Amino acid sequence: MNKPPFRLEQLDHIVLRAYDLPLMQAFYCDVLGCTLERRQDEIGLVQLRAGSSLIDLVSIEGKLGRHGGKGPGTEGHNMDHLCLSVAGYDEAAILAHLKAHGVRVGEIGSRYGAKGEGPSIYLFDPQGNMVELKGPPAT
Repeated sequence: MNKPPFRLEQLDHIVLRAYDLPLMQAFYCDVLGCTLERRQDEIGLVQLRAGSSLIDLVSIEGKLGRHGGKGPGTEGHNMDHLCLSVAGYDEAAILAHLKAHGVRVGEIGSRYGAKGEGPSIYLFDPQGNMVELKGPPAT
């Protein structure tokens, strides 16, 4: 079997369709520490820096968002979850921070990721998308 003529490096970006763009931007910036990379209001796109990757938010009512059809709801979501690798993983401090922001937290445990088995916390953004904060692999 032939190998592709390229090598994958990392997740470049993920695109989330959003009903409330300002609310989602506030969550990803204020709670998770993303920063605003750029806006393209004419097409309903906000791009947030998440380490070396981007999280793009697309308004469901915007030019790009309308191409995706009906928005996510109780029975249908944008995705299963996105996972963000976290440096300085301190579970107690992270949980206190999430609680202070009223974030709904899911299961906490050890899970396998790109760098191996290690601690992780599932949480939910304001639109119900599941986000995993993944610590370093266990030594």
